[in-house]
Amino acid sequence: MIRNAVLSSVALLALAACNAPEAAKTTEAKAPESVASAVAPDAASSPVLTPQGYGPLKIGMTQAEVDAAVGPPPANAAEAEPSECRQYHPPRAPEGLLVMTEKGVLTRLTAIGGSSVKTADGVGVGYDGEQLKTKYGATARFSPHKYVAAPAGYLTAWTGADHLSDAYVSDPAARGLVFEIGRDGKVAFIHAGGPSIQYVEGCS
Repeated sequence: MIRNAVLSSVALLALAACNAPEAAKTTEAKAPESVASAVAPDAASSPVLTPQGYGPLKIGMTQAEVDAAVGPPPANAAEAEPSECRQYHPPRAPEGLLVMTEKGVLTRLTAIGGSSVKTADGVGVGYDGEQLKTKYGATARFSPHKYVAAPAGYLTAWTGADHLSDAYVSDPAARGLVFEIGRDGKVAFIHAGGPSIQYVEGCS
């Protein structure tokens, strides 16, 4: 019986030794998966431009809240009266992202050339205009550019039922996106926020 027990122990040790390399291979195979899952939360938490805002910037914030989030306006913008409209790049905002405040309230955010800011569906400055139209389809309305010939134009998408309306949207609670397409057929600007996304010349 002792001999049988010894033989059984030796067999078990041999079996474990045979399986050891296989277990190591299994651990190696799973390593990339754990790395990917560690990276995923950071990617998912990256700010995106939406009709409601970008990161700490939320449409409807007061000027004081905007200043606390991304810094005060530069001197040339700060000189404007609080009751007026002003558009500027705050010191702690991402490169190429402009804020617009009207009567001391944040009403619009704009991504301009050189900006890496993108919308939730991955659209940024430089995106192809025709692909953009296909992406949004019937949920957005395309209109000719006020100053530049086709293929330039504006693709407007409201979050509510107004997205198909040809009328000017004046409801301060409305939220949407306007993609301004340039003469090269690429997205030149992305405006996000309230009715001021319809402005074609800065604050007008």
